Amino acid sequence: MFKGHPKGLIAAALANMGERFGFYIMMAILTLFISAKFGLSEVTTGIIYSIFYASIYLLALVGGIIADKTKNYKGTILTGIIVMALGYVMIAIPTPTPVPNYTLYLGITCLGLFVIAFGNGLFKGNLQALVGQMYDNDEFKDKRETGFQLFYMFINVGALFAPFIAVGVRNWWLKANNFLYNSSLPELCHEYVAQGSAMPAERLEQLTTYANASVADGTSVTDLGAFVNNYLDVFSEGFQYAFMAAIIMMVVSLIIYIVNKSKFPDVSAKKVEKSDEAKEEIKMDAQEVRQRIFALFAVFGVVIFFWFAFHQNGYSLTYFARDYIDLSAIEIDLGFTQIIGAEIFAAVNPIFVVALTPLIVWFFGFLDKKGFNLSTPKKIAFGMGIAALAYVFLMVFSFAVPTKAELAGMSPEALDAMKLTPWVMIGLYFILTIAELFISPLGLAFVSKVAPPHMQGIMQGAWLAATAIGNLFLFIGGLLYTSSPMWLTWFVFVAACALSMFVMLGMVKWLERVAK
Repeated sequence: MFKGHPKGLIAAALANMGERFGFYIMMAILTLFISAKFGLSEVTTGIIYSIFYASIYLLALVGGIIADKTKNYKGTILTGIIVMALGYVMIAIPTPTPVPNYTLYLGITCLGLFVIAFGNGLFKGNLQALVGQMYDNDEFKDKRETGFQLFYMFINVGALFAPFIAVGVRNWWLKANNFLYNSSLPELCHEYVAQGSAMPAERLEQLTTYANASVADGTSVTDLGAFVNNYLDVFSEGFQYAFMAAIIMMVVSLIIYIVNKSKFPDVSAKKVEKSDEAKEEIKMDAQEVRQRIFALFAVFGVVIFFWFAFHQNGYSLTYFARDYIDLSAIEIDLGFTQIIGAEIFAAVNPIFVVALTPLIVWFFGFLDKKGFNLSTPKKIAFGMGIAALAYVFLMVFSFAVPTKAELAGMSPEALDAMKLTPWVMIGLYFILTIAELFISPLGLAFVSKVAPPHMQGIMQGAWLAATAIGNLFLFIGGLLYTSSPMWLTWFVFVAACALSMFVMLGMVKWLERVAK
């Protein structure tokens, strides 16, 4: 599979697995952790989530500038791994729940998230730029697009296991403390903390029913106040222990990176020859730089809407899985722990990335052999259309479900009866992953090919900054989720992706000329 590709490609992908592992632990549990830890609403949690995920990608632009200015890509990447690990340490240390000092503990959590985002900014874009530099060699330049697809596939190996480990650790800690997992309990427990027995009768009935069912040894709950505080504390600690798994994987990535560091290209060691040919090449680059930048920013503007839709997988789609999917249908009992929870759907995407990438690579190769050579801009446009279809699929299943507000007045029996099969989420992520494989790795390859040679790091950072802008508006998904019919929530993402597809198709010929 890696035949004909640079030797450093697999090493770079393996070094990136720790970052992906931590990213997908965050993707799986961050919103649910913040809600359970601090009792925040979906909308408020969404604002924190949006800012964090925007920061991850926006700070990649800063990381790109630092690497481009210093020409020390390897050192910047190494620093990023260490800083990310320190950020995970800050949020992994167990603290009491309900929190004794709301401002202090939420502030520590947000600071830890910022440190993770800053480390990611130093690491992510620059490693991608490093991969691109491997294909600047004439020997490999024709394999650039395939190389980025393989890189993208292998970095998702770490993402594949992360949600299962996060859920397993959290549920292990619950079981060790005589509790069973229930996705509805944290929200109900925080309502009880705030309102006590004055909470609405329907919600109190839900809390009492779920509390009794969640005691592992089957004993009845006699003191609801004590149960609520204890369950919240154990539930949140379980999440924090899951973050410790991310620290371990960051250390593994650090070791892999250090061992293989010599296999990566070293920009600072390259000498610029002052021949007439080199001068002409520099002159040509100077003439093209503005056109290339305009083309790149046009693509960046389109993919903003993809990331706005795609990264709902860690936010409104996770809440949807928690509230509307029958999670008992996917329970795996390992004895010492149970693999059950809305978080495990975060693993579906990387599973499909690993499984589908070889098929997508084969498909594009097959089209090439048949004379249907699709350009990268066309593939990105089709990817936007596929993303729109994914949300059309979810819309179909959402017409009959109640709104989020209506759930509060339903009995536990009615709540169980209205829940959907897990195959709905699996089907959604299958289609979304195909869209992702048409957009993300090919977009990275496009940036690597079109970016002016002296702006590789900053343009990879700008690609990630476009992702940041999309992420900054993720909270809109939460606003819609809590206040609109569920089908209307998903229609907004259908419209955003479909419109972006048509805009991209309108620019294809121009982008193809620039990319030649």
